[in-house]
Amino acid sequence: MSNLERDPAELVAGTAVLDDADVELLEPRDVPLGGPRAMTVRRTLPQRRRSLIGGWCFVDHYGPDDVDATGGMRVPPHPHTGLQTVSWLFEGEIDHRDSVGSHALVRPGELNLMTAGRGISHSEVSTPGTRRLHGVQLWVALPESSRDVAPFFEHYTPVAGSIGAAIVRTFVGSLAGSGTAATVFSPLVGAELVIPAGATIEVPLDAVFEHGILVDTGEVTVNGVAVPLSHLAYLSPGRPRVTVAAATPARIVLLGGEPLGEQIVMWWNFIGRSHDEIVAFRADWQGEVIAGAEPHGRFGTVEGYDGAPLPAPELPTVRLRPRG
Repeated sequence: MSNLERDPAELVAGTAVLDDADVELLEPRDVPLGGPRAMTVRRTLPQRRRSLIGGWCFVDHYGPDDVDATGGMRVPPHPHTGLQTVSWLFEGEIDHRDSVGSHALVRPGELNLMTAGRGISHSEVSTPGTRRLHGVQLWVALPESSRDVAPFFEHYTPVAGSIGAAIVRTFVGSLAGSGTAATVFSPLVGAELVIPAGATIEVPLDAVFEHGILVDTGEVTVNGVAVPLSHLAYLSPGRPRVTVAAATPARIVLLGGEPLGEQIVMWWNFIGRSHDEIVAFRADWQGEVIAGAEPHGRFGTVEGYDGAPLPAPELPTVRLRPRG
């Protein structure tokens, strides 16, 4: 998914609350995807006080969205650099096309992983048969050693595992007997957990990782702290486990990773290491693709999309600062 904000320099916003149990609550903010009937996503990363959880750098939660009312998702071809996009659905279908020739459907319980590396472009459109759209769109920042790899695309269907009464589908890394062979460039975990009403589970954690728990549905507590819907509960490294309780049927998304230990510059759909790099990425997109000067350049061409690519916003008037 693209960041469709026209002023992406204002991306880092929101508040973080640290309670007595060392659970930091990250509040979402609403971001419309564009247009008068646009669907709206709820963004918890990045924020002013926290930009990364391991390599995870962007968390959008959307739906259940009534496609008949909002028009669903229609994101034109747009660029990415220095990151991986992780698409995970609970309901609906999304048609994915990219500049390395991939054409795939994003379906519930199936992982679509796109590695941008030095540069890629893609489009995302909800399918005609989709009436409700519900899921998460996640980005992973690539470490310095891997951020210029050649772009590629992968698709996996994880085998479900369990933790107590909870069903676990691990789409990145491994947890509780569930996982995929998805390519990652730093130690990570990403999993969906479906928890029945009244259940309490002990989720094993890698103590080296920092973690976030996003609540999709249900009344959930994390280490005894109530986490509202669409909020992200942050857990610092050093914990071998976390206790999650569901008073009602619940679904959560667990994200974790070894702290990246690097400063990144993140603007619009680009991740770099300096303001000047971002300026160059934007210039390449605007010149090669929007102006049509080099359709086979850094970002290539998305074949099969019916429409024009998405122009980049104007750059801010101040220099972009690294964070991490």
